[in-house]
Amino acid sequence: MTHRYAAGDTVYDEPAFGNAAARGNTIVRPLPVENDDRRACRIKSLAESFERIAEGHQLSRGA
Repeated sequence: MTHRYAAGDTVYDEPAFGNAAARGNTIVRPLPVENDDRRACRIKSLAESFERIAEGHQLSRGA
C-alpha cells in the first residue's frame, strides 16, 4: 500500500463539510494506512500556524 503523495509535495485540499482551508498546502508526512485502507496525510499551509490531517480523496495535485 503506497501513498499517492510524498513529503514535500504541494497539494490542494478540498475539505469535507465546506470548511475553509488555506490553499497551497504542503505534505508534511503521509500517515500509516488505516485498517479500512484509507490513506491520510498531515498537511501544512504557510498561511496557517497549524497542521491539518486530510484523507487522500480530499487532496489533488497543486501547482
